[in-house]
Amino acid sequence: MEFVTYEVDGAVGIITINRPKALNALNSTVLEELNEAFDGVDLNVVRCLILTGAGEKSFVAGADIGEMSNLTKAEGEAFGKKGNDVFRKIETFPIPVIAAVNGFALGGGCEISMSCDIRLCSDNAVFGQPEVGLGITPGFGGTQRLARLVSPGMAKQLIYTARNIKAAEAYRIGLVNAVCSEVKDEEGNVVKSAQEALMEAAVKMAKGIAAQAPIAVRNCKKAINEGLQVDMDQAIVIEEKLFGDCFETEDQKAGMGNFLEKDKEKKLKVVPFKNC
Repeated sequence: MEFVTYEVDGAVGIITINRPKALNALNSTVLEELNEAFDGVDLNVVRCLILTGAGEKSFVAGADIGEMSNLTKAEGEAFGKKGNDVFRKIETFPIPVIAAVNGFALGGGCEISMSCDIRLCSDNAVFGQPEVGLGITPGFGGTQRLARLVSPGMAKQLIYTARNIKAAEAYRIGLVNAVCSEVKDEEGNVVKSAQEALMEAAVKMAKGIAAQAPIAVRNCKKAINEGLQVDMDQAIVIEEKLFGDCFETEDQKAGMGNFLEKDKEKKLKVVPFKNC
């Protein structure tokens, strides 16, 4: 593939949009290669994915405006469907996907990050849906996912004003799960850049997810995603079914068996979640 790379580290896969000269902007080729990359994931080996962008400046700066500028109404709708099909594949992918966002995540970049299960970002990240300033609406799910993630009112404010927000505000409104900053030694020397800290945190989280029972993790993702689309009465039925599906599996037998073998008096350690 020309613009997308895929590597595997144990049970963790890393998909990188590699078009840094164009700030990793999404054109038709990138979308096709992303689709191909996700189709190529071996779900018998990989248990969690990380999606990121190459370079120091941008995760994904948006869709390719050069490609979009002369589209007809029909072509614009088709381009929107092409992006939505790929992003929906990411959103409903059987295993969790973590977005590791460094730099710009604008337009389609913000939208693809929202199709992932979890978003981690470096402190130089910038999020936004600037489409109305270009005379269009968000076309890859931005009007839908942003409202579901941060609230309809906040989503409308960000979309209507085309205002970009920095990492700290994205964390405050719940758009990202954590913000990673550079690490310095006692003398003030930078020993780890924010981007390095971001990828380290993403890999650590991905490995932590990959260490859990895979059937249970997949069923949790399915239960959350499908439950959010229906009312509570229907949602708990979805959960009951997926809960039941875990039983009689090797994961369930091993997990519960190991728990019962532990010293009953031993207290479980609770580790609070922290920012990077």
